Amino acid sequence: MLYTDAHLQMMETTRRFVAEEIDPHVDEWEAAEAFPAHELFKKLGNLGLLGVTKPERFGGLGLDFSYSVAVGEALGYMKAQGVGMAIGVQCDMATPALAAFGSDELRHAYLAPAIAGDMVVSIGVSEAGAGSDVASIKTTARKDGGDYVISGSKMWITNALQADWVCLLCNTSEGGGHKNKSLIVVPLKDGDKRRAGIEMQKIKKFGMWSSDTAQIFFDEVRVPQRNRIGEEGMGFIYQMRQFQEERLNAAARRLAITGLIDQTVDYLRERKAFGRPLLDNQFIQFKLAELKTEIEALRALTYMATQAYIEGKEVTELASMAKLKAGRLSREVADWCMQFQGGMGYTWDNPVSRAYRDFRLGSIGGGADEIMLQVIAKQMGLMARK
Repeated sequence: MLYTDAHLQMMETTRRFVAEEIDPHVDEWEAAEAFPAHELFKKLGNLGLLGVTKPERFGGLGLDFSYSVAVGEALGYMKAQGVGMAIGVQCDMATPALAAFGSDELRHAYLAPAIAGDMVVSIGVSEAGAGSDVASIKTTARKDGGDYVISGSKMWITNALQADWVCLLCNTSEGGGHKNKSLIVVPLKDGDKRRAGIEMQKIKKFGMWSSDTAQIFFDEVRVPQRNRIGEEGMGFIYQMRQFQEERLNAAARRLAITGLIDQTVDYLRERKAFGRPLLDNQFIQFKLAELKTEIEALRALTYMATQAYIEGKEVTELASMAKLKAGRLSREVADWCMQFQGGMGYTWDNPVSRAYRDFRLGSIGGGADEIMLQVIAKQMGLMARK
């Protein structure tokens, strides 16, 4: 996959938006542990950046997934990764299945406003007892007349406290595993108020502070059955497809860790020890060169997986490899950059310490490293497939 002038122009638009509308406010948003999602998303929607790959008839740009990767890469340069993650949820985690499999009625009511930035969206998969083990989720939606009645809870939900609706994975029939689950669009608000039967508990996190996160509780919440995305019982399959876009988006956002190296190089060029700039140290030079090489290897893997995805090929293995590599490499880069900046790197307000906190999630969220390794091993034929 090679970026064209159109890709580069979209990246420039995104980076300019980050510089003008996000970076000047991130310290305030980090302290508040939230950013004004409706206000910011509306501005993104006006630029077309929330519906890059979505159908034009619902307000999207109708472009292929390589443009979403380009936008993700540009978003990765922002000073607080929590905002970029929240945007990724809106574009590449909570809405792909709706765009691909939802009814026209559902897409007009929920996808179009999400693309325009008029609605904020969450993805509800993980639970307190079921993170990476998606098949073991307990939240249920039983049928009653023309409705589903939903009970259960979802954990670590990005955008939850501001979201208008959540793309919810839940059990819609008896049994277990992969064939009893459906994706349902669940409105979280009734006007300006939270819907009856829905409660939230804010979660304070180690990093990604500017992104609000909560546990959501559902107590007999009614939703029309027409809010189901696609076929009943196909939710697990649809979610696996959403995971591929989520993982490629996550890898793309981590390609911007070159910026952390650049910031560290600038510091090391000015910082002197024993009469010489720290950057003159050969070990530091070689380590930074090694890390930059690893970033370019991740770039090649991410682009290759994206091209295969665009061509309709099976990318479970490649997307999992890219996500695994991105999570490990970003925290390795942050760790070394903190080490080389020494005491200054360890100070709270230094960009490298924020990156250290933010990047740590990369090996946990969206499928932990251990799950990525399990997926890759299965794809290699080293483990039995269940």
